[in-house]
Amino acid sequence: MRTIGLETFLPWTTLFKVLRDMKYSNPTFSLYRWLKYTKHLALKSLFFFLLTACAHGQEAKKQSSTPIRVGAEQMHLYLNFLTEKRVGIVGNQTSMVNEVHLVDTLLSIGVQVKRVFSPEHGFRGDADAGELVNAQKDEKTGLPIFSLYGKTKKPSPQSLADIDVMIFDIQDVGVRFYTYISTLHYVMEACAEKNITLIVLDRPNPNGHYVDGPVLDTNFRSFVGMHPIPIVHGMTIGEYANMINGEDWLPNGLQCELVVIKMENYTHNSPYSLPIPPSPNLRTDLSVSLYPSLCLLEATTVTVGRGTQHPFEIYGHPQFPETGFSFTPKPGYGSKDPKHNGVKCNGYHLNDSSYLKLNKLDLSFLLNANKLLDGKLFVDKEKFFNLLAGNDILFKQISDGMSEIEIRETWKPQLGKFIEMRKSYLLYEL
Repeated sequence: MRTIGLETFLPWTTLFKVLRDMKYSNPTFSLYRWLKYTKHLALKSLFFFLLTACAHGQEAKKQSSTPIRVGAEQMHLYLNFLTEKRVGIVGNQTSMVNEVHLVDTLLSIGVQVKRVFSPEHGFRGDADAGELVNAQKDEKTGLPIFSLYGKTKKPSPQSLADIDVMIFDIQDVGVRFYTYISTLHYVMEACAEKNITLIVLDRPNPNGHYVDGPVLDTNFRSFVGMHPIPIVHGMTIGEYANMINGEDWLPNGLQCELVVIKMENYTHNSPYSLPIPPSPNLRTDLSVSLYPSLCLLEATTVTVGRGTQHPFEIYGHPQFPETGFSFTPKPGYGSKDPKHNGVKCNGYHLNDSSYLKLNKLDLSFLLNANKLLDGKLFVDKEKFFNLLAGNDILFKQISDGMSEIEIRETWKPQLGKFIEMRKSYLLYEL
């Protein structure tokens, strides 16, 4: 495994030579013309570094803190891996280089992008949670898109037949049952089987400042939880890829040839507002913060606001007593058939600023809902709840009336072991 940051690649003499040899009087046009027609990807990457550094320099003047530069923006660190290679990209709507999609950016400078692979919610990020996404073509580029959600979760040997290098660039939210890390696992497995190098372009984890929740019992392994990690794992996608390799979680002793392009100016406590929703129902910083806690209610009769303007910011039920707040789910973007469709639900709007940066998995919503429904929280969804929880213990603890403090105590031994294991794979300061 290789982890690449700015400190490992600064060929300034080459940059100065190219700048000296520029013949055009208009430097902006010179850069554009050279970037468009030169075949030297390694040199192109230097100009992208220069241009993005200037852009970030201007932005830094407006901000008191140094802006985070994600892996995708640091093209000078990975374009040399793509020279004369046939490239596959695992991405979605979050795969942006500044304000241009990674696929469009690489094609514009002559990289041989052959195929796109899309996770849950599709390449453009507009499919419902759990919705089957079929293979298709990207309207803008004409590139074939292979879905990695539904029947085929792992790239097939046929889809990788003409791929030399794979890029993984997707914004994650740091939660075990958010399926992008399961997609990462299967991509690593497929690449390892075909001896294809995987380049992970790292991005911030908006919930990366804490670790919490029960560690998954591997008897409950599924696509919403593949590895023995807690619900909130506190790792970036690059760090998590390192852990998959390092803990030998790929089958048959496989190891993926992995290159992680690190971010600049990021720590696990860095505030980060996601510029693009990572999925249709995580539209705000508040929803991203509440998602780890509220998503457990997805496997109950309670709605978390799908089909409203505030998904994962509210929760409710038709049988809740009057609370002073109510909503009626209706079909719409990101939710074609929401739970309790067309039925008024009494509930709670969690729009308090204290929820913007939680530092624990909050069980109070789950326990409150169970109390209000007199223990009739699950009905026929116990199996799905156990998959989200990663065990069948939490269901029993709630059914037995244990308090949040008592439940959290049972997590401590395994959480401590995971936190110690995690230290070996961290790329950024805590």
